Amino acid sequence: MYPQDLNYKMPAEWSEHQRTFISWPVRESMCYPDDYEAVCRGYAQIIEAIAEFEPVTVVVNPDDETAARLVKNTRVTQLRAAHNDAWLRDNGPTFVVNDKGNLAGINWHFNAWGGKYSPWELDDALARKILEYMGVQCFDAPLVMEGGSIHVDGQGTMITTEECLLNPNRNPKLSRQQIENCLKKFLGIQKVIWLKRGLSGDETDGHVDNIACFAAPGKILLQACDDPRDENCEITQENLHILKESTDARGRKLEIITIPQPPMMTYNDRRLTLSYLNFYFVNGGIILPVFGGEAEATDRRAVKVLSMIFPERRIRTVNGMAIIREGGNVHCMTQQMPAGKRA
Repeated sequence: MYPQDLNYKMPAEWSEHQRTFISWPVRESMCYPDDYEAVCRGYAQIIEAIAEFEPVTVVVNPDDETAARLVKNTRVTQLRAAHNDAWLRDNGPTFVVNDKGNLAGINWHFNAWGGKYSPWELDDALARKILEYMGVQCFDAPLVMEGGSIHVDGQGTMITTEECLLNPNRNPKLSRQQIENCLKKFLGIQKVIWLKRGLSGDETDGHVDNIACFAAPGKILLQACDDPRDENCEITQENLHILKESTDARGRKLEIITIPQPPMMTYNDRRLTLSYLNFYFVNGGIILPVFGGEAEATDRRAVKVLSMIFPERRIRTVNGMAIIREGGNVHCMTQQMPAGKRA
């Protein structure tokens, strides 16, 4: 039996959460280990921001006391579990809920973004550990898949990119149709909208959570670039065209709202993947990374756009530069546990 057979589906991120899960950074896996303390402080600030809205569970390696030193909040608890890296969006469980309100989790295979960072065995085992700890039923999926590569509207539609999900470093023996069929069986979706590519320089091979997301059923936010000298211009215009020509699982034409990208920034000759769409829905709010400096104008624009789209939510900004050199941001580090009954 697949989750779909039991009427399970993945809720939209804006649905009510029980809590947020986050993995604490691991120095040995960092691109810049000398930045460990600064990155940990960045994590602590983001965790405190999320805790203003909902409980947070932080997955901490058994011998690591840094989180206990930096995070002092009664709405934040720790789960001691061994892990290799800190991006729980990608190696954590994807939660699904059925029509009776029962909660379950999907345990995908994880290979560190196409084998880029070794070792990853602890991260591949982490989703099941979290589900066992929480007393939530686990469905094992025969697919290498990261949570940052998908967004759903909660009504049967999913968006992703060909660059990531069809990359031969993930599931080389599976066709596009086989991957799509697996996603339908485990997430309860009926339609996949395939964008082409993610942002330039994104080492995840084009995760969709940096370039597009649902704001509501039938409504999509797209980070856009209009500078023809920037590779993101061609990328975002191509994705915009696909979305304009697409309908969702219920046959609706999509309303598309664009947010201008922040100015390009590099570090050690590597482009940083700056994205306002790497925000995270929390109960009653949105945690939005902003970048400051030359990005102050686009920061303000992003806050204004999101405030207009979500007038009922508080837009809580956080320092988007705090952890970005490690390759991700707020959405990458978080995993929502939706409301539902546990076994």
